[in-house]
Amino acid sequence: MVLDSVSQAYRRQAQSDVFGAGLQQRSGKEEGSHLYEGLRRHPFLSPPLSLESDSSRPPSKPKCLQSPDPKAPLGLCPAFQSPCNWMRRSESSRAVNRRDRPRGQIRSAASLPHIPKAKAEGRSGTRRKSPCLLVALRPLNIEKERDKFFRSSYAYNPQFEYAEPVPEMVLEKYQDASGQFISQAIGIINAVLEKYGTYESFEASNGGKLLSKCQIWSIVRKYMQKEGCSGEVVVQLTEDLLSQAVMMVENSRPTLAINLSGARQNWLEGMLRHEIGTHYIRGVNNAHQPWHSLEGRQQYGLKPANPTEEGLASIHSVLFRKQPFLWRAALLYYTVYQASRVSFCELFHNLERYVQDPGVRWEYCVRAKRGQADTSGPGCFSKDQVYLDGILRILRHRQTINFQLLAALGKVSYEDVDHLQKHGVLEKARIPHFMQDLERYMQQLNHIVVTNCLNDEELEQLLPD
Repeated sequence: MVLDSVSQAYRRQAQSDVFGAGLQQRSGKEEGSHLYEGLRRHPFLSPPLSLESDSSRPPSKPKCLQSPDPKAPLGLCPAFQSPCNWMRRSESSRAVNRRDRPRGQIRSAASLPHIPKAKAEGRSGTRRKSPCLLVALRPLNIEKERDKFFRSSYAYNPQFEYAEPVPEMVLEKYQDASGQFISQAIGIINAVLEKYGTYESFEASNGGKLLSKCQIWSIVRKYMQKEGCSGEVVVQLTEDLLSQAVMMVENSRPTLAINLSGARQNWLEGMLRHEIGTHYIRGVNNAHQPWHSLEGRQQYGLKPANPTEEGLASIHSVLFRKQPFLWRAALLYYTVYQASRVSFCELFHNLERYVQDPGVRWEYCVRAKRGQADTSGPGCFSKDQVYLDGILRILRHRQTINFQLLAALGKVSYEDVDHLQKHGVLEKARIPHFMQDLERYMQQLNHIVVTNCLNDEELEQLLPD
C-alpha cells in the first residue's frame, strides 16, 4: 500500500490521543504508487449506485445531540486542527498474495482481516521495528510454509519463523480461547449454510457486482459527504489486504485502505459504516474528551474500548443488508476456539465443512495460529473472538444503550456511557448519519437478531446483568 506525500498542511498531533483503539499505527512509504488529485476535481466520476436502503433517506436530527451539517463549509479537521479541502487518494499498482491465483481472479470477501506484510530489511541490514502487533505476528516464512503445506496435501503442520520473538505478555494475553458463545457462532454459520448451501453462494446472491475504481471513488466521496468529513481521510485502493478494508494512521494521517478485489455494490457502504462511521468518528469524538489519554482513562476508571468498539463496527457492517448474517464474526470465533484444541492440519480439515476454498481456509488457520512457531499442537491467538463477543453484548443490551452517546463519547465501552455522560464534551460531537434516526436504527438491530437465529431470552441467560 502506498500513501501520497504531497501536502504537509496537517499539524501533527499525538496519534494515540486522537484515534485510540481500532486504528493501526503505521509509518514510512513503499514504492509503486500513482498519485491522484482530490475527488472533487473529478466531476466525471460514475453516478452514485443505489447501495443499501439507508442511502436514499435523509437522516433526521438526533434528539439529544446535534451533528455537524454536512452542507456547511469545511473548516478545520478536528483531528489535526488544520484546513482540509479535499479527500486525497492514492493507489498501489502492485498485486500481492497472488502467486497461486491467475491474473484477474478475485479474492473472496470471505477472506480475513488485514495481516500486513513484514517489513523487509533496510539497506543498512538492520530490520525496522514492527509498527504494529499484526506485523510482529506475521510469520517471515509464510509463503514457504504455505507451499510445503499444499504440496503435502494438507498433512504438514507449518513451522513458522518470526522477525522477533513475540512478547510473552502478548501471547499470554491471547492464549486462551473462550467457548462462551460457541453455540451462537455455530448457529449463525449454519443459518447461512441452510439458506444458501455455501458462503460463496450467499456472497454471490447478496453482495452484488464488483465495483470499478471510479464507482468506488464516487461511493466513498458521497459517503464522506454524508458524514461531514470530506477531506479528512486519505483513501487508498489496493490489493495488499486480506480483508475488505482497514482504517489506520499512516504518516500521521487517518488513512482508509480499501481492497479492490472485495468491493461489492451492496456491501461497500457497510464497510464505510464500519471504518469511517464507527472507528473514525468515535476516534475524532474521543479526541475532545478528558479521557483521550491513557492517564485520562485511568482517572475516569474506563473499561477497555473493546469488545464494544469492534462489536459496534461489525454490527454497522451489516446494518442495512437484507440478509444481515454475522458470518465473518461467527467463523472467526469458531476458528479460534477450534485452534485452541487441535493442530494446524486438524483445524484446516475441520473448517472444510464451512469454507470450500483451500486458500481462504489457510488464511483463517494462519490467523488463528499466529504467534506459534510449531503448529503441530493445540494453541491459538484469541484476539479475533472480540468481534462476535462485542456484537452479542451490544445486542443483549440494545434496549438500554444510548447509542448516540456511545458514539459521541468516543472510544468507550457501552458499560461506561451512563456515568460518563455528565463529564463528556458533547458540543463538537459527531453522530454517524445512519444513527440519527434511532427508531429505524433499533429496527435494524432487531432484524439482525432474528436473521442470525438469536433471541433475547438466550442472550439474557448468557449475559446476565
